Amino acid sequence: MPPPVLPQHMLSVEEARARILAGLQPTAAEMVGLSEAWDRVAAAPIAARLMHPPADVSAMDGYALHAVDGAPHAVLRVIGSAPAGHPFAGQVQRGEAVRVFTGSIIPAGLDGVLVQEDAIADGDQVTIRERVQTGKHIRLAGQDFRAGEVLVPAGRRLTARDIGAAAAANHPWIAVHRRPVVAILATGDEIALPGNPIPPGGIVSSNAHALAALVRAGGGQPLVLPIAPDDRAAIAAATATARTADLLLTTGGASVGTHDVVLSALQERGLELDFWKIAMRPGKPLMHGHVGEMPMIGLPGNPVSAIVCAVLFVLPALARLCGRTDTAVPLSRAVLGAPLPANDRRADHLRATLSPRDPQPPLVTPFPVQDSGMLARLAHSQALILRAPMAPPAQAGADVTVIRLDLLGI
Repeated sequence: MPPPVLPQHMLSVEEARARILAGLQPTAAEMVGLSEAWDRVAAAPIAARLMHPPADVSAMDGYALHAVDGAPHAVLRVIGSAPAGHPFAGQVQRGEAVRVFTGSIIPAGLDGVLVQEDAIADGDQVTIRERVQTGKHIRLAGQDFRAGEVLVPAGRRLTARDIGAAAAANHPWIAVHRRPVVAILATGDEIALPGNPIPPGGIVSSNAHALAALVRAGGGQPLVLPIAPDDRAAIAAATATARTADLLLTTGGASVGTHDVVLSALQERGLELDFWKIAMRPGKPLMHGHVGEMPMIGLPGNPVSAIVCAVLFVLPALARLCGRTDTAVPLSRAVLGAPLPANDRRADHLRATLSPRDPQPPLVTPFPVQDSGMLARLAHSQALILRAPMAPPAQAGADVTVIRLDLLGI
């Protein structure tokens, strides 16, 4: 088979990401119980089924009364009690009060609460120490939300707070997007799984495990395929086992060397190549296309390049597949802790550490050596410093844009 004809134009990071996202659709919806809904993405708006609170309730322990009776030194007769869940059914006349607690329903016609710290109780009487203000310490019916009000919009990754709101709104089940299945195929004659014998001149494979963790952090379900050697038939066969996945990730074999055969192997499986090569460092040889209906992203085999590319492209792709509306890579500001030289024509992503500088933005210091083979340096990094193509030199103390790895959950 003749070598594939490849485009020579290198895309920008932004254009490549936009083209990847444009070819993705959210997964279908499924119903899950509240206990399983955390960190899933709402597939439909969650609207309240009832009003909350359902009636006027007390926000404090104390005594419910007519506010006009709440003058200092006034003495009222306590005619009953209304613990939460046990409303007082009788009528309360002027000069009378009902003992209430936090969450108690305010008896009909009453509009004031005397907090117990401002009351002197003596048998069935209570003396007022501080004036009672109309409506104070009362949570009005529907003050939190009303029936039909949307509490959680579609596309939100559900937090514990969202789960609590859905429960209060009387939803035992929630419609969420199915977790996308992401097939991960590491390739190369030289790589071996951790703990297995390492071939002569070989290395231990880290990409599949790192990417599986990243996929989980992004809301997906990883499907790690066996390592495929640098053989077109083996790569094509491995890809065939992943045909039902929502996304295929390959690592290695994406460059132009004699043994970089992923592209040609996938073309034999019907790959329609969208682009290959991005003007970035690390990670220039990144592929994107579709094998039939399945989108694929071909990551570099270099572990640092693979993970940096995954942060820039795979996490946004997962967000889109999961149905999230926030697909952008979150950016932050920081203060540069060391000078940087001028950049070349490729966008750079410098591995760096962060030091808090409260209340100012954190100090971000790039490692002096940025070799893309140094995985331990990436593990010790809390941020990537973004350097635009042809960026001028930057001095220590300058404001820079960073991706906070420590906030991504990866």
